[in-house]
Amino acid sequence: MVWDRFVVGLMLAAIAVAEVGAADGQGQPKNEPPPRVIRTDGGLTPPASPLVACDPYFSIWSTADRLTDGPTRHWTGKIHPLTCLVRIDGKAYRMLGDQPSDVPALEQTRLEVLPTRTIYGFRGAGVDIELVFLTATLPESLNFVSRPVTYLIWNISASDGKPHRVRLYFDAGAEIAVDQPRQQVEWATEKAHGLAIARVGSREQAVLGKRGDDLRIDWGYFYLAAPQSQVSAADRAVCRAEFVGGEKLPELDQRMPRAADDAGPALAAMLAEGRAAADGKPLGRWLMLAYDDLYSIQYFGENLRPYWRRKGASAHDLLKISAEDLDYLKRRCPEFDAELMGDLTRFGGERYARLAALAYRQCFAAHKLAADAYGQPLFFSKENFSNGCIGTVDVIYPASPLILLTSPSLTKAMLVPVLDYASSPRWRFPFAPHDLGQYPWANGQRYGGGERSEENQMPVEETGNMLIMLAALAQLEGNADFAGRYWPLLARWAAYLEEKGYDPENQLCTDDFAGHLARNVNLSAKAIVALGAFGKLARMRGDLKSAEHYDQLARQMAARWVKEADDGDHFRLAFDKPGTWSQKYNLVWDRLLGLNLFPAEVAQREMAYYRKVQNRFGLPLDNRTTYTKLDWILWTATLTGKREDFEALVDPVYDMLNHTPDRVPMTDWYWTENARKRGFQARSVVGGVFLGLLYDKAVWTKWSRRDQSRLQPWAPSPANTQPAQPAG
Repeated sequence: MVWDRFVVGLMLAAIAVAEVGAADGQGQPKNEPPPRVIRTDGGLTPPASPLVACDPYFSIWSTADRLTDGPTRHWTGKIHPLTCLVRIDGKAYRMLGDQPSDVPALEQTRLEVLPTRTIYGFRGAGVDIELVFLTATLPESLNFVSRPVTYLIWNISASDGKPHRVRLYFDAGAEIAVDQPRQQVEWATEKAHGLAIARVGSREQAVLGKRGDDLRIDWGYFYLAAPQSQVSAADRAVCRAEFVGGEKLPELDQRMPRAADDAGPALAAMLAEGRAAADGKPLGRWLMLAYDDLYSIQYFGENLRPYWRRKGASAHDLLKISAEDLDYLKRRCPEFDAELMGDLTRFGGERYARLAALAYRQCFAAHKLAADAYGQPLFFSKENFSNGCIGTVDVIYPASPLILLTSPSLTKAMLVPVLDYASSPRWRFPFAPHDLGQYPWANGQRYGGGERSEENQMPVEETGNMLIMLAALAQLEGNADFAGRYWPLLARWAAYLEEKGYDPENQLCTDDFAGHLARNVNLSAKAIVALGAFGKLARMRGDLKSAEHYDQLARQMAARWVKEADDGDHFRLAFDKPGTWSQKYNLVWDRLLGLNLFPAEVAQREMAYYRKVQNRFGLPLDNRTTYTKLDWILWTATLTGKREDFEALVDPVYDMLNHTPDRVPMTDWYWTENARKRGFQARSVVGGVFLGLLYDKAVWTKWSRRDQSRLQPWAPSPANTQPAQPAG
């Protein structure tokens, strides 16, 4: 998932600089975040809470326990400021953001992160206020998944039995539309479809002009839209002062273009005044935040539209239909959240459900849904704070449980670009590629030797990943038709694993930050399961000869594995390294796919050992060091199928999230003794937290069958017509 150890070192150094960098986007050292408030009720206070969770560029988080304790930030840590003030009976209070600091903050009474909503509660001056951030990531509809829209919904009630006059103010900084605050922006306001609208975008508009990791979007336009409201775009300090001191916003600031950090231009809205009555009926207000990126992904030289624009929709169309759908979403999203949280709780308990809800938001926010030349969906992941790769196979693999659970269509949309690329003349190796490029350019593999050589490739890793995911999809659908489209390619991959998979050469696996390792036992287990998975696919296609061959081969390899990896009360890290151990998370698919290649005693022995060697905040990845991977722990926790084993491994992870001092979106790579981040944040791999639900066939079937998409053939891959990447 990242380059070699030297590059990893450089990457971590850069991240460290970023994390102690500017709080105001201007290079000034930031203050340390306030200390964690550890809850005594067993609840979860995330190290960072998702507010706007749409895609890798439109992703804004609160990194404080209380919403008023700090500025809101893009997942990379750069400030993307959102501010909300409220006037109650003429006096102003603050409920979002740490500015203006002289306006008192309301008491925060609630924080709850759910799959589609983050809910805050506030109390003060005789009123209770519920503030909901709703992003309609409902996989049953690709239209909803693709919309880069987050709703802010306020429900206001009198808490003292008396009526109160209430007026809300909201602003969002122009920094949201640029990569660096010094970039120049332009803005405008208008009215359409019963909405007051303000927008801001960079002057340069270099659409898809750069690729990389620690970047923010600097093309397209950020929108604020609200009904029954005044909107303006002006100096944020002036807008706030006008609201605090009176009942209006300043006129549109005409001094533009100017830098986003020059007197802080912001989009501001003042919502219609209302009365919080004593009759118990809440006063409701709402607005929308949206981002029209115009084009989302460069796919082998072709610029792709976001999926929501596939039929020519405009930004106004997006705002109009999103406003029309709000009443439905205010009903559907709570229903969706309650049902999914119920299934998660029944499987693994309340702690697991809370952890999974946070992972849900983060996983989808690290993806972008684009449309190909035929308007069919292509689902691209970004390898956040790793190396910024797009469509990384060993990122898709750990994220796949959530996507497999909720949407066969998105699963296919995620795999098609990899399969098409690997089938093209550009990919000349007998194993699967690692990635498609560096986000947002899917122009060919950037990792390791790229398209040039086998240096630093992950041949067994990525090939095994693809075969396993295709078998899981086929099992879900009851047929291998999708895999059949690529059968010659898959047969070539199976032959490669037959030759190279059991006793892997000195190579990288997905845990490549640990360096090369020969004779990797967990990687061998992946290859064995993948060969069994290919046999399963062959049987589903009626190719009984291949099915019998690969099934028998996988069983022979598994029996040999049990003997050669045996280290007494556990199994080794590498076949030739006695006295070592590692998490065998790849074994989960043996039971999930019904292969039954490995005896149950393997998982039982491993689990007993894991429970003895885990640390306060989790089970280390292996014996070489004390760091771990969050996603792999959640897979490993399911190995025996016993609830007590699952909770024993998951509870320390939950405690890590409540105790870590690193205020970033959930890390998946951290130290198990002190809950400190080792690297990575905001990555899609945490979708792997949902693997447990795949063991329940009824639950998996229930969710996946709600997929309303009717997919048509995808457009021919432009990789077939593009020359290979030049060296360098």
